[in-house]
Amino acid sequence: MDNSEFFVGLDIGTNSIKVVVAESSDDRLSIVGVGSERSEGVSRGVIVDIDKAANAIRRAIKKAETQANISIRDVVVGISANMLQIEKCQGMIAVGSQSKEINENDVRQVMLAAMVQNLPSEREVVSLIPKQFSVDGFNNIRDPRGMIGVRLEMTGIIYTAPKTIVHNTKKAIQKAGLNIIHKVISPMALSQVVLNDGESDFGAVIIDMGAGQTTASVVHDHNLKLSTVDFEGGDYVTHDISVVLNTTVDNANQLKLYYGNASADKSTTDENISVEVVGKNEPTMISEEYLAEIIEARLNQIFTRLQGPLEDAGALSLPGGIVLTGGVAATPNVEDLARKIFDVKVRSYVPTQMGMRYPSYSLGLGLVTYASRLNDIGVIADNVVNGATVDPNGGRPQPQVVPETVQQSMEQPEKPAPVQDEQTSQEETTTPEKGKKMSKFKDFWSRFFD
Repeated sequence: MDNSEFFVGLDIGTNSIKVVVAESSDDRLSIVGVGSERSEGVSRGVIVDIDKAANAIRRAIKKAETQANISIRDVVVGISANMLQIEKCQGMIAVGSQSKEINENDVRQVMLAAMVQNLPSEREVVSLIPKQFSVDGFNNIRDPRGMIGVRLEMTGIIYTAPKTIVHNTKKAIQKAGLNIIHKVISPMALSQVVLNDGESDFGAVIIDMGAGQTTASVVHDHNLKLSTVDFEGGDYVTHDISVVLNTTVDNANQLKLYYGNASADKSTTDENISVEVVGKNEPTMISEEYLAEIIEARLNQIFTRLQGPLEDAGALSLPGGIVLTGGVAATPNVEDLARKIFDVKVRSYVPTQMGMRYPSYSLGLGLVTYASRLNDIGVIADNVVNGATVDPNGGRPQPQVVPETVQQSMEQPEKPAPVQDEQTSQEETTTPEKGKKMSKFKDFWSRFFD
């Protein structure tokens, strides 16, 4: 008997749109198809031209369909962490005047009660993460269905994003002829694959180095606690190379990809690179060291700006350190530059699956991994947020995949603005620390630990 499921991750990036098709069978996830297409209508991770973005999505989907030999209709999409807000929520309902068995509809109702709050008109709930349920005062219940009680309570976390970002994403996907089964905040999806279990539990920082922006996210207790965005990324590195060397953007991008280095000290000085200069018939020769100086200056600037909010939160004291991913993380020696600036342990993450061995595929892989790991309560929460009905048999919405090939403006702020973090109560720790390290840990725990 074949009990496999298909999940399709859609990563809408500034420079490229990536589609990852995965088959989940017997708790194993296998990548069966990948599609990538140059992005259009996207600026700094946000869709600014719905029609152009829809066309690019359609082309990327078609490539994935051809490779996976399936027809794709339903996708799991990543939502940018731009202006993300994280808040605690709590809901309570009366199950009945007398004790009765709690069912799926009761769980939906208590989730809806937890989501009742005065959200600004320009914001929308993207994700609801239930932390625990309580039945008649009995706490720490993960799934209350089937239990007997008269009062059901739930505490959780709500992630909200600007309505324009969410609407433009949904509209472009719908115009591409697709249906969204899960919306996932991008750092939450990334944490599924770039962090190991210990890092997700005890805390780590993920820095997603994209083309249009760089996002630093703090994950602890397997939940996203803080996200801050710097609106500069790999495109700014390319722009710097183009301006300094007086060459075209395309030439600058090729220089970055083939000869780029994030550390001038570790680049060679004796090997020269030929650069086509605008207005000159003959190319100009530069050293790899000079090119590395241009790249290092911009990346240094990005990391330094992210350092402030991360230090203020005490996140750089977390035992998991920093994990780099995203397209720019492929730059040689970028880990050394990050260690120099943040003064913590740093590593990079690159997917190991065939055809995806590049850090820019991390989010696509994270999206399908996130969807495949969702339990029943997580599926119900997603359905509540999306306004979908729950399968009375307890199943999740199924991607419509058929084993045959089928052919078928918003400006962002110029300066980085840290996102408001979740406010939680201070708890004591059992790990003895001294001096500044102790104060940093206490400060972080007072802000983020549940």
